[in-house]
Amino acid sequence: VQEAKAAQRSFFDQAGGLAAGVQAVARGIAQVYLSDDVPWVVGYSGGKDSTATLQLVWLALQSLEQGQATKPVHVISTDTLVENPIVSAWVGASLDKMAESAVSQQLPITSHKLTPALADSFWVNLIGRGYPAPRQKFRWCTERLKIRPAHNFISSVVDQYGETLLVLGTRKAESAARAHRMAQHEATRQRDKISPNAGLANSFIYTPIEDWTNDDVWLFLLEQPNPWGHDNFDLFQMYKGASPDNECPVVVDSGTPSCGDSRFGCWVCTLVEKDKSMQAMVSNDDEKKWMMPLLNIRAEIDFRAMSAENGDRHLRDYRRMQGHIQLFNGRVIPGPYKQDFRERLLRLVLETQSHVRNTGPEYVRNLSLVQLAELEEIRRIWIVDKHEIEDRLPAIYREATGEDYPGKRVADDLPFGVEEMLLLRELCGEQTWRYELVRELLSVSGRKSVSGRRGVFKLLESAVNRHLHDDEADALATLHAREAAITNAKEGHRIPLKAVPE
Repeated sequence: VQEAKAAQRSFFDQAGGLAAGVQAVARGIAQVYLSDDVPWVVGYSGGKDSTATLQLVWLALQSLEQGQATKPVHVISTDTLVENPIVSAWVGASLDKMAESAVSQQLPITSHKLTPALADSFWVNLIGRGYPAPRQKFRWCTERLKIRPAHNFISSVVDQYGETLLVLGTRKAESAARAHRMAQHEATRQRDKISPNAGLANSFIYTPIEDWTNDDVWLFLLEQPNPWGHDNFDLFQMYKGASPDNECPVVVDSGTPSCGDSRFGCWVCTLVEKDKSMQAMVSNDDEKKWMMPLLNIRAEIDFRAMSAENGDRHLRDYRRMQGHIQLFNGRVIPGPYKQDFRERLLRLVLETQSHVRNTGPEYVRNLSLVQLAELEEIRRIWIVDKHEIEDRLPAIYREATGEDYPGKRVADDLPFGVEEMLLLRELCGEQTWRYELVRELLSVSGRKSVSGRRGVFKLLESAVNRHLHDDEADALATLHAREAAITNAKEGHRIPLKAVPE
């Protein structure tokens, strides 16, 4: 108990005050920097912890004698392309100032804004491929949007220099779980506050403020000027605006509550029940009410709000991504989002983007909720991978924004135009599966007539197998009949041939 209480005490109280504490930490960082030739990578999210950590690194480099600050320090910030727009703008401006200040101060600091690969982006996977909104049992977003871009960059540094030191603003006071994990890592340490990186070979993690409390962080940020010229009070105000009770008092001692529990992240995140930070921003500041439509988009993909029992099952295909049917406890596991929902969601995103640009403040007049490159990839997936050869994306863009689609005008290898596809759909009537089957057969044969006939029969067979059933109920009945036939056969029962589904 005494150790737990001591861990919660202010670091600066134990260090003899703010000035003494900052000097001690900066001196320790400088010693680590000078101890070898391993380049550094500093993780920067724009939040309070990463800002405090980067400031300390910056102060440490400034304290070195001329000629000592030689090895590179890379500051990396991952933009998922669906970050809270206010935070994203803040981080972008901060990275720009870092680049200017590092040059003027002659420091070996380089800032890098990382983004996910096009195939990994949120909208390409959700609207393009039809991945269901992220959930705890299918958390496909974190790896693609956050981890891969950072890992790829760090790996490139390791490839160039042999190893690297990753500097993070991780703190034990963030949560009990974080404190427990950090305590486990301490057992493998060979140097103070430096642990092996289990996720990447030849890299190590350095956590210089791991013993700081929330109040320590805010006291440091508000009392110590930002060395690259960004105003920390603006960061304080941003946290204050993201606090539900709109309270983020100036931290004067360890007994004063801070707003350190405010967290920022992707505005589309469905891994949390509510985006409390964005909701608080909208509620606390009239100038930020333009973000309300973004909350509406998030509500549209929040599967928990749809139905306590079925969630978003009604919006998803009964077939898996590759066309097969999979059961769990006798129930069909749903696959990707259906075409109509993906189109509806794209329209909503584009309408919201247009609305924000037209009605929001000046700094969001060029805001892109979905990038043109993402739209082009979504369009390719719809036409080529999903055989939705109606090529609906340009029309949706025009209807949602009132502007012509700025991407590729016409798909070159489409077998028919919009009018012909509308006629085909009309001829198939309510039997949607027939329309989808003929559409895919046309798509495959048309594309193969251009690229060559090799493998065309296998693709045509796959198309037919994908559309064998009228709907989920028909597919489920067929699967149960097959299972019963197999069971009876194993038990030695003779079954009439006509009773066994093909």
